[in-house]
Amino acid sequence: QVQLVESGGGLVQAGGSLRLSCAASERTFSTYAMAWFRQAPGKEREFVAAISRSGGSTNYADSVKGRFTISRDNAQNTLYLQTSSLKPEDTALYYCAARIAAVWHAPVTFTREDEYAYWGQGTQVTVSS
Repeated sequence: QVQLVESGGGLVQAGGSLRLSCAASERTFSTYAMAWFRQAPGKEREFVAAISRSGGSTNYADSVKGRFTISRDNAQNTLYLQTSSLKPEDTALYYCAARIAAVWHAPVTFTREDEYAYWGQGTQVTVSS
C-alpha cells in the first residue's frame, strides 16, 4: 500500500506561487495515476488536477486551468503541483491521491474522490489578499 506525504505549502500573497510536492513510499509509484484535491474551510473536497502514469496526460479543474501545472518524476517517486497567480480563494488544505491504473498513458478522467484509494495527510496553502 503506497503512503503519500505532501509538502511545500505555506503562506503567500495573492499573485504569488508555490510548488507542492507529494513523496510516495513505493518504487512502484509509476503504476499509479495521481491527482491533487483541495478542501477549503467549510467546503467539500474538490478536484484540482490529475496526471497519468506516464505524465503525458493531464486534466485540470476549470478554476485552476492556466495557473497550476501538475507533473511527476517517476524516478524520484514524486508528484508536483506548481501553482502560480494564486488567489485568496485558492486557500485550502491540498491533498495528493493515488489510484492503481492499468494503462500507461490513458486520459485522466478520474475526478471524483471515490476514484482514488490512497491519500496523503495534506499540506496547507494560505493566500493573503
